[in-house]
Amino acid sequence: MDKVYRTAKEAIADIPDGATLLAGGFGLCGIPESCIAALREQGTKGLTVVSNNCGIDDFGLGILLRNKQIVKMISSYVGENKEFERQYLSGELEVELTPQGTLAERIRAGGAGIPAFYTPTGAGTAISDGGLPLKYGPGGTVVKASEPKEVREFNGRKYVLEPAITGDYAFVKAWKADRFGNLVYRHTAMNFNPMMATAARITIAEVEEIVPVGELDPDTIHTPSIYVKRVVLGTNYEKRIERLKTTATTTAAGAA
Repeated sequence: MDKVYRTAKEAIADIPDGATLLAGGFGLCGIPESCIAALREQGTKGLTVVSNNCGIDDFGLGILLRNKQIVKMISSYVGENKEFERQYLSGELEVELTPQGTLAERIRAGGAGIPAFYTPTGAGTAISDGGLPLKYGPGGTVVKASEPKEVREFNGRKYVLEPAITGDYAFVKAWKADRFGNLVYRHTAMNFNPMMATAARITIAEVEEIVPVGELDPDTIHTPSIYVKRVVLGTNYEKRIERLKTTATTTAAGAA
């Protein structure tokens, strides 16, 4: 019943080349920093990664991308990573762009055992009609494009059939865990972490604090231990800000 591993390196050691990985977080908020770093060090290749975005060039999932460990991303937003753009447009990376709410629901459905669902999002666009570039080739040619999706009409409105998403492994970031693997998230770190925890064959929870069994109030537990296979205490968190915007102001005194 004790699911605690000594290090992130030990917790992720059996992830093979070609695995599908669900990685929690939103931007750089609530990301499993230690597990990502350990996977970078291990050098596992050929990964399909499902995440809202791919970090930035030198942090988060971006370090796996830069090391050429990711071959496919299923994401919603990728605008903060220049290396992502370069690899996608050069044909080194396959990308399946998915509307953010649809991505969340596809993962939630996977965890709930629902194989697919209908949503109005994307109906009448390239999301439903197909043709979105998934992978480029030499000279900017599209070598792989999305296929058309099934569309049905309900109550006079068109809906797109979207498949569920599941993974071989999930990295989730939580605030607290007990040794059985019950998890509590904090504030915006809730993001994609709770649903991803339910949708993978092996969920690895990286946490900031491990408490004795019985210390967590049952009413505060967000992810029950049944979904979690491994727990590791994260270390040396940077908790970076993805984009820091400052506004320069000039006062009369300053101008003088």
